Order: sequence, then structure tokens, then C-alpha cells
Amino acid sequence: MKKSTIVIVEGDPMVANDLKDKLEQIGCEVKAVFCEGENLCSKLKELHPELILVDLTLKGDMSGIEATNRIREVNDVPVVYLAENPDHHFPEHSRSLEPYGYIVKPFHEKEAQSIIEMALHKHSLDMEYKKERDFYLALLQNKQEEKHIFVKSDFKIKRIELDEICYVEALKDYIAIHTIDNTYTTHSSMKEILKTLSEKDFIRIHRSYIVRISKISSIKYPELLIEGRMTVLPMGGLYRKDVYERLHVI
Repeated sequence: MKKSTIVIVEGDPMVANDLKDKLEQIGCEVKAVFCEGENLCSKLKELHPELILVDLTLKGDMSGIEATNRIREVNDVPVVYLAENPDHHFPEHSRSLEPYGYIVKPFHEKEAQSIIEMALHKHSLDMEYKKERDFYLALLQNKQEEKHIFVKSDFKIKRIELDEICYVEALKDYIAIHTIDNTYTTHSSMKEILKTLSEKDFIRIHRSYIVRISKISSIKYPELLIEGRMTVLPMGGLYRKDVYERLHVI
């Protein structure tokens, strides 16, 4: 077992010391033992444990559940509950705090080792998921805040302001980006340009056309008039419902 740093919160000093000895025998480093939740919360930032064991029936002013709540406020560290016996009834509100497992007293080294390893592994997966989620949320936020795009056109990289784009047209292996005053042709696809354009500002109206919603002047199905260019574009039947819903047609 990889050497893990652990903090124990157990109301019974004898039980706490017994658990400490057994954890150290299986290779864990017990950084501290607390008999009350209050003392733990004030020291948590200094200790930086990888995992905390909390007595579910902790006595005193702060229960085990309350201690877990406070731990979550201070640090995102996995918590494993210590329970009295195999028949212990786990409170519903203890499950809502999503503990990473339960160790039943009296402790058995192999069982405790297995639960701790599983808790640390699950927590590492959760942290990876959160990092990936935050990364994509940041990308999405940046995408929504962008006011321009850069495209390769006529052997140059050109900057196009998003609010000047009237519509995008598919041309086999190329796309044409039509602005109020110009047209830029670049080697790309509708699928790729859709990843670049904000969904709240642009909508696909046909397999060959994407338009800026604010540039739509009028619709007389199956045609749509683009303001600025005064261009009439076809609207595909597959896209009609989505267009009407996005435009809040009444």
C-alpha cells in the first residue's frame, strides 16, 4: 500500500490509539488524532491529510456529520466514517455527505486497508473529473466571450469580427464566411465552424448554411432573408422547428 497521510477523529482515545497502531502497521502515516471535531477544523489547513477517518457517533459539541460538513468547507479531502458495529444504522443525512466509505469497529487491518485504498482511488478519479469539467467550462466561457475569430483565407490569416458575420456557406471542402462587406473562403467544414461559433448567436438553417440570428430580417418558409447582405437563403425542413423555437416565433 502506498504510504498515505491520514487524520483520525475518534471520540474514544483507546479506540483511536488502536486504530492508529493498526494503520501504521499497514504503512499509513497518521499525522494527528483528535477526540473532538472542533480541534480538527482549526488545524486542518496545517495538516494537509490525504484522507480523514471520522467517528460517525462522535460526541461533544460537534457531531461526526457536522465535522464532515466543516471539513468540506475547508478542504476537498475524502472522508471515511468509523461505525460502531456491522449492524449500525447509517443515518440518511450521512449518505448525503457522500462519504468515501465506512470502516466498522472493531477494525481489521486488511479490511481497513482495502477501504482506504478504494477511497483514495475514488477521490483521485473525482479530482480528475472535476479538473476536466472545469477545463471545458473555462473553454466554453472563453468561447462565449470571444468577439472575433481568425481564419486562413487568400494565403493570409484574417481576423473576422463575429458581429459582422451574416452567414456561413458550405462549399464542398471549403466554407465561405459572408460578412456585411466581404466574403472569406477557407478550407474547413460546417462541423468545425460550428465548434467555433457561439450557439447563442448562430443557428443552422440548412445543411449548407449557418446564419447569425441577429441578422435574420424575415422568414417566408422555405426562404429566409438576411439583413445587411439582403440575401435570400433556403431553410431546410429538418431545421425549421429548431429555427422557430430559437426565434420564439408566436
